[in-house]
Amino acid sequence: MKISFPRMGYSYIALKWLVENIGHECIVPPEPSKRTLDLGVRYSPEFACIPFKILMGTYLEVAEMGAEVILTSGGRGPCRAGYYWVMHNYILEEIGIDARVIAFEPPLDDLKGFFKTLRWIRKTGGISVKEMLGVLKVTWEKLKAIDDVEMRSHEIRPLEIHRGDTTRTLWKGLEMLDQANTLEEIEEARREGLKLLESIPRDDSRDPLKIGIIGEIYVVLEPAANHYIQIMLGEMGVQTDRSIYLSAYTRNNTIVNLEGDIFSMARPYLNEAPIGGHGVNSIGETVLYAQHGFDGVVQLAPFACIPEIVAKGILPSVSRDYGIPVLTLFIDEQTGKAGVQTRLEAFVDLLQRRREQKAKMERLVI
Repeated sequence: MKISFPRMGYSYIALKWLVENIGHECIVPPEPSKRTLDLGVRYSPEFACIPFKILMGTYLEVAEMGAEVILTSGGRGPCRAGYYWVMHNYILEEIGIDARVIAFEPPLDDLKGFFKTLRWIRKTGGISVKEMLGVLKVTWEKLKAIDDVEMRSHEIRPLEIHRGDTTRTLWKGLEMLDQANTLEEIEEARREGLKLLESIPRDDSRDPLKIGIIGEIYVVLEPAANHYIQIMLGEMGVQTDRSIYLSAYTRNNTIVNLEGDIFSMARPYLNEAPIGGHGVNSIGETVLYAQHGFDGVVQLAPFACIPEIVAKGILPSVSRDYGIPVLTLFIDEQTGKAGVQTRLEAFVDLLQRRREQKAKMERLVI
């Protein structure tokens, strides 16, 4: 069976390995492009958000490439994202595309349904339960290694002496992880990728601004959706930290919920009101970034995303209480890289002046 999945950052490397090693042919989704978005806009409802449209375009592209089944995730709570796969299936059927979308619902919500889908995937691939468990373990370690290498790249990029060195090295590290097929090979590729990053000529005397990236999971995770914002900021000399990595998100939603600290940080501003999506996370993570000494926060949100709109309305209070500036970027099909870069440059200038004024005040007090 020919199987594909949505593109979310660099996780496709691990998911490709998973599909191929459970006995199926993998159709690797292409990086979202202008054509992807054009297709998605053409066949999606006008009011749909940018993740819905990009996914719709991606599904049409992989269907053209021969995909018969597209694996995706469901969701929970008021956010509409949990129902996207239902609407995508409806649209694909309506326009006569012979591919279907199958969703893995979060086990914490539907354990029986999760294992039913997993069993179907395993049986159609013709592998045993023991083999399936082994494949899942290797996939998980590969996913964690990918996140480790990417995280380190964002720490090193603002210190690089030659612009672009970190990004080119990141691609090399990801390519090595793509070629790894065993737990030992994955660990070796992870170490080598990190070693290559550490060898990049850099100026450790720099004291870069620190910006946290928060927001809706898809536009935070998929660089093509946010115009490679972390690389853009890194090359401006800013160290970024992303609140969401797929390995951490998967752990929180399939094994055990580890988000208690985030929710407790957000609770004073929400009074337990469920707003869905990652809206609560955006509030709690802003508090945590402030407590950890970050200079600012960038919120990434699809245009018309209700959870992030609610969070945006609350964030000025968090910003005022904790003294941390927040820039919100709403993203849709009209958003261009130049506009994003201009707003980021202005925000970085503001943060730099703010840091300098703070240092000046501290010297006067002394």
